[in-house]
Amino acid sequence: MYLKTLHLRQFRNYLDQKVEFGAPKTILLGNNAQGKSNLLEAVELLSTLRSHRTSRDRDLIYTGKTSARVDAELEREVGSIDLSFTLRLNSRRTVAINSETVRRQLDFLGILNMVQFSSLDLDLVRGGPEQRRNWLDALLIQLEPVYAHILQQYNQVLRQRNALLKGNRPAVSGQSSASGQRSAVSGQQPDFAKVEEAGEESLFEEADRKPEADGQAELALWDAQLAATGTRVIRRRARVLQRLVPLAQRWHREISGSTEELAINYAPNVALEQDEPELIKQAFLDKIRERAIAEQYQSTTLVGPHRDEVEFTINQTSARQYGSQGQQRTLVLALKLAELKLIEEVIGEPPLLLLDDVLAELDLSRQNQLLETIQDRYQTLITTTHLGSFDAQWLYSSQIFSVKQGQLSTGV
Repeated sequence: MYLKTLHLRQFRNYLDQKVEFGAPKTILLGNNAQGKSNLLEAVELLSTLRSHRTSRDRDLIYTGKTSARVDAELEREVGSIDLSFTLRLNSRRTVAINSETVRRQLDFLGILNMVQFSSLDLDLVRGGPEQRRNWLDALLIQLEPVYAHILQQYNQVLRQRNALLKGNRPAVSGQSSASGQRSAVSGQQPDFAKVEEAGEESLFEEADRKPEADGQAELALWDAQLAATGTRVIRRRARVLQRLVPLAQRWHREISGSTEELAINYAPNVALEQDEPELIKQAFLDKIRERAIAEQYQSTTLVGPHRDEVEFTINQTSARQYGSQGQQRTLVLALKLAELKLIEEVIGEPPLLLLDDVLAELDLSRQNQLLETIQDRYQTLITTTHLGSFDAQWLYSSQIFSVKQGQLSTGV
């Protein structure tokens, strides 16, 4: 696939900027805080409907404006596709494909595929389990867009169950189960709140109408929903890692000169001994019963894929706890190269690659490995504060834009 044009209007610090991409590699050159990363963020939004930099739409809108819009023309093997994404301060965001508004945002996902690599990705190794879960979920959504809906369903059930646990907490002062649930749920939006299915809302509103005396029976209903939706999440996470791990290991051996061996272990909170839905659901329910007293007193759900972990080891040693900075960078680079290959295998086209100020984080050997892999196979957008990391041949074959205060100009 190839991104032909990108048009930003009132987005971040861009008032009105159209970019035409005329080469497989585009370098965005400029000092910090000029808008280089903002442009990559616009591409990320068109791909995933999310930004890894903020969860608030108002942060994406030009100061003093009430809306922002991003348009793009994408060339795929099936033909040219126009994408549009509009944000508003006081109403819902909307998306359009070929000028037709899409009711379910789920249908917008999976059209523009990309892999993003930034200096923040080192937190994949250094950070907590949530960051690794988010990384895995984002990859899954690109490969299987319906996973966004599966994840939304699970998160909705999780929120409702947590609200019920909080409402049934022992010795809680003057608050009924139903009122506790409403206070816990009010104002919260699911990750993909606009991805809705007919009849779904009635299921999640039913708990508000039940009397407190039925708390345990109601909790059992949510247990079953949690196990059913959670099983779908667990199975997909396990399957995508089965395909990704061999690719990442191959890249890691190549980058490290076969001196180090990478292992990636999926550690689900609910045991996954075999990929059988009914067995996983039963294990899920068994563990919920085991943790029932702890959940009652902590007023939160302690069982489920929201507590999964992905473990990285290098030569049988924890990369998070004991890996050097160089080892951690090699690991993340191997993961990103594996993502590129896996997405290409699944969708049948090379995805876009976004490199956000990442070359400065890599030593010369890793830089060369990355640039050698990219060549002209993957359309690549690169941000940098200087051109010293690129050899003459790369610069010759690249389109270079200077970025200053939200405006692009050609050349250095």
